Amino acid sequence: MARTFRRKHATHPIAELNVTNLIDLGFMLLIIFMVAASVIKNEQTIPVNLPVESKSPQEKPDKDVRFVAIAVDAKGNFFLDGKPTPLTVPELRTRLRAYATEAKPPIMRVRGDGDVSYKRIVQLTDELKRANLLKFTLDTQTGG
Repeated sequence: MARTFRRKHATHPIAELNVTNLIDLGFMLLIIFMVAASVIKNEQTIPVNLPVESKSPQEKPDKDVRFVAIAVDAKGNFFLDGKPTPLTVPELRTRLRAYATEAKPPIMRVRGDGDVSYKRIVQLTDELKRANLLKFTLDTQTGG
């Protein structure tokens, strides 16, 4: 929008409002919301009821660190990176080896359901160790 600085009388104020910056801000917030919503949606595709732990201070990870989620539902099925198809142990082993061969392997996020057998979580951590993916986290809900 072009702005004219000529006025009939020098004492009259300029009555035009430049809203370009407000529109840019609105679009930027919309883009941020859309990106954040898609990340949250990908993580919540596998219904897992995480166990509850007490609140504690946590360190923030580096910005260049990549995380890959492995979910274990209440039935003991394995799901990798938010994909809705359950994996067998040999399929999981193959996919984990592929992650381990990367130049900078990701940190694996274990999202085990609170009702799943402890044996399944130990089996998963054992597969992570076999693939030489030694950096992993156990996701939980924060309680009171």
